[in-house]
Amino acid sequence: MILAIGEILYDIFPEYKRLGGAPFNFAFHVKNLGKPVRFISRVGNDLEGKGIINFLQQHDLPIENIQIDNRHNTGKALIELNGKGVPAFNILPDVAYDYIEFNTSIASLLNADTELIYFGTLAQRSEYGFKTIQRILSQRAPLTKCLYDINLRPHCFTKQVVVESLRQCDLLKLNDEELEILKQIFAFKKSSRSFIEHLMIKYRLEMLSLTKGKNGSELFTLDKHFQKEPEKLNNTADTVGAGDAYTAMLSIGYINKWLPEQILEKASEFATRICEIEGAVPTDPAFYKKISVSIKGKQNEKA
Repeated sequence: MILAIGEILYDIFPEYKRLGGAPFNFAFHVKNLGKPVRFISRVGNDLEGKGIINFLQQHDLPIENIQIDNRHNTGKALIELNGKGVPAFNILPDVAYDYIEFNTSIASLLNADTELIYFGTLAQRSEYGFKTIQRILSQRAPLTKCLYDINLRPHCFTKQVVVESLRQCDLLKLNDEELEILKQIFAFKKSSRSFIEHLMIKYRLEMLSLTKGKNGSELFTLDKHFQKEPEKLNNTADTVGAGDAYTAMLSIGYINKWLPEQILEKASEFATRICEIEGAVPTDPAFYKKISVSIKGKQNEKA
């Protein structure tokens, strides 16, 4: 089972709205790609929160760990797209997912059945959220791995949050812009490649995944480096959620022990397909059928 922790919110586009939040997008993909998943988040006791609960139930995503907040509203992000469909986010502060509570239900999930915990940075922007998520990570079972999908949003992170999260993770996912931000945070003056090697050694990372948009992606292990050219985009709607789709496939490939080249191939392919729809997750379940078949094919090929 994969456990995802963090925000679920409404992405408000100029002409429509969609459910979003990197941890939700990730959990939605993982579930529809055939892997058991549990999702920990918090929504307001408002119309948006009720809409989220209904959506999750309709799509067979467990709601046992979706907390209801009577004091704070459901999260929202106001999104503007440039001419190439690339989003700019205005994420509203002080909302329900900033106050996720550690409870007995969460504690019961921190056992050997949980293979991987996915978490990010945004839901740690409040002191309350930071303490909750770090507590969850510190109490995981010894064999449970952690995937830190860094997702650095302006004014929504501190060096303390980043450092403590790096200390907890086994796999790190970031993009080229976030890599440069990290270099600034750590005042690292050498090359990006040297910085990646530094991160992997200092924080004992098993794997580091770097996405670079139109320049493809890279995957680093302690002793090897792999590259993938970008997939060809046919009809781009927007790029919202492409990184989350990439991370979902990365997690499945890691758990299923795919070769690094296979992880890069399938993660790139899946992220490209997400760019061809509006928003971060598809509304048609049939979207996943071809993807699921290809995953099984990779598993069989590895076997």
